Amino acid sequence: MDMGKFFLVALSLALLLGGLGLERLWDLYERWRSQHTVSRELQEKHNRFNVLKENVKHVHKVNMLNKPYKLKLNKFADMTNHESTCGFMHEKADSTSLPSSVDWRKQGAVTGIRDQGKCGSCWAFSTVVAVEGINQIKTKKLVSLSEQELVDCDTENKGCDGGLMENAFQFIKQTGGVTTEKDYPYQARDGSCDSAKMNGPRVQIDGYESVPQNDENALRKAAANQPVSVAIDAGGKDFQISINLLRGNTVDPSLSIHIDAHGVYTGDCGKELNHGVAIVGYGTTLDGTKYWIVKNSWGPEWGEKGYLRIQCGLMQKRDIVV
Repeated sequence: MDMGKFFLVALSLALLLGGLGLERLWDLYERWRSQHTVSRELQEKHNRFNVLKENVKHVHKVNMLNKPYKLKLNKFADMTNHESTCGFMHEKADSTSLPSSVDWRKQGAVTGIRDQGKCGSCWAFSTVVAVEGINQIKTKKLVSLSEQELVDCDTENKGCDGGLMENAFQFIKQTGGVTTEKDYPYQARDGSCDSAKMNGPRVQIDGYESVPQNDENALRKAAANQPVSVAIDAGGKDFQISINLLRGNTVDPSLSIHIDAHGVYTGDCGKELNHGVAIVGYGTTLDGTKYWIVKNSWGPEWGEKGYLRIQCGLMQKRDIVV
């Protein structure tokens, strides 16, 4: 049994049966922190420990319901759902010639999975994926670009407190491009705009276009040509904590898309757009289920090595780089 499963079983039993004292529970929490390299100040650790206990109860309760998926703990397990959301500025969501499947990862147009950390910078990561993709398609060179420049320098957005991809695209156009990750590395925190780091090579764009809402063919056409910046509803405890789906099964729609999944999510996807991601392809399963390939910014341990295949929830807000 791996450490995550051991911790969940041990702490669940302790909470439900009172089989362990606080000292032992605290020891289990420390082992979880060590596994996920989570550092906390002493007072904060006490508060986080209480949050984690509530999340463990939630996981145990769901896993006892004999549903076609199982929850597990991940690095967000001592955070509330509100804290784990990205910081995206919330908005309410008001063809035959295309290839049957596309995967820009296989075409060399997608950089590796990154982790935004505890900074609400998903909007910057979503933006950068789209720019990196179109740049590789046009130049045949895959260059990792700087999310931190957007966090520090794009004053129309709010850094680690959230932002909009449209503002970021406009910033890149107006300032003559975005620099490389190597020259302006990611720090997962707000910082002062450092122009000295922006003197190297920059990737420029002419602008961006919004893909029509609720038009699957238009989105499929856009994704067939390049990675697409999109906004989704990522709220909810189950998205924060983690779900392992059994392939081919349908998730309880009440979960919205709040999952960390292996398989294709086919349930209700909500309309509260609060997280920026990117479409890097699409396809169809053997049983005929259509899906989008989504690149997230929560590290490689989330979802399918940092990615998620999802059937719905991407028809509201999408942008492509031109």
